[in-house]
Amino acid sequence: MAELFIGLMSGTSLDGVDGVIVEISPGKLKVLAHADAPLPPELRAELLALNCPGPNELHRAALASNALMQVYAEVIAQLLRATATNPADIRAIGAHGQTVRHQPQNHPGLSSRGYTIQLCNPALLAELTGMDVVADFRNRDVAAGGQGAPLVPVFHQSVFGQRGRATAVLNIGGMANLTVIGPALGADLLGFDCGPGNVLLDAWCQQHTGQPFDKEGRWAEGGSVNVELLAAMRTDPYFALPAPKSTGRDLFNPAWLDAHLNMHSKVSAQDVQATLLELTASACCDCVISYAKNSVKLIVCGGGAFNLSLMRRLQTLLPGHRVESSGEAGLPPQQVEAAAFAWLARKAIYRESLHLENITGTKGARIAGAVYPA
Repeated sequence: MAELFIGLMSGTSLDGVDGVIVEISPGKLKVLAHADAPLPPELRAELLALNCPGPNELHRAALASNALMQVYAEVIAQLLRATATNPADIRAIGAHGQTVRHQPQNHPGLSSRGYTIQLCNPALLAELTGMDVVADFRNRDVAAGGQGAPLVPVFHQSVFGQRGRATAVLNIGGMANLTVIGPALGADLLGFDCGPGNVLLDAWCQQHTGQPFDKEGRWAEGGSVNVELLAAMRTDPYFALPAPKSTGRDLFNPAWLDAHLNMHSKVSAQDVQATLLELTASACCDCVISYAKNSVKLIVCGGGAFNLSLMRRLQTLLPGHRVESSGEAGLPPQQVEAAAFAWLARKAIYRESLHLENITGTKGARIAGAVYPA
């Protein structure tokens, strides 16, 4: 039986909220509509600030969560209007929330299990929309010894996997994560974070051009890669860690970049952008070569799929793969993660466990998500 779900995602790029309304039946998912909304500048600034220690954090985080739910509700209203859907016909909303801290198990400086924090007020969203809301997708995985991320590889397998053929999926959002889908579509599924995706590229571009991102990678393409700076950045221990592993702004942030630039102060701003693009491309391609060498196709989703310079560089570094946008595989890049959380919401509603042992390192299958009834 087909049911309607809504998925909402605001990622570490902090570029806005994406939402989809999808029709899901066993073995099939169809996106009926996509909507997006930018984050108000003051909310974006506050969410960015909350990634770092500061005064009165609990109060500020609560207010930011409430403000984010208002944006979520606006995106939901757009989706309902676009499809003339009655709220009563929506089975549930999958609301990821905004990650502001991600320090999982084995994070440097932590001796405990670690934690992950997504700002969200699902109770408020249920009140605003009159629909069931599924949220808090990551904490059970962390409690069970996992990294809490990435969660999307199981969804990638369901929509992009092809029996008898190995497939690699690269999601380039604020961070970049790789999914490796084996030909058996089962136990050989693997996923992990490669490192920074757009997070450093966007921050540096905004700082030096005033633009929120480098459209199509044009600014980076006009610069030259500084080999010494790239080599210094690639010495970060994260890149050498084996999977499973995950990361976030807690590690890869402007302060991390500034620490490297202090040793390479004569590199021009445009050359830094070109070097950051090469950092993302080379880190991702190294992971593909190491973990997905049996695949011949790399499907790219997330905002990075629109960076044409980055896509060309991925193809150059992976001559044995066909690098293509997820749109060519049937699901546009900006819809993939939102659709994933609609799909994960259905899993939670039906108490279907996720097998993430080879992805997050969790010690067994767990149900991801908590339900907040309308």
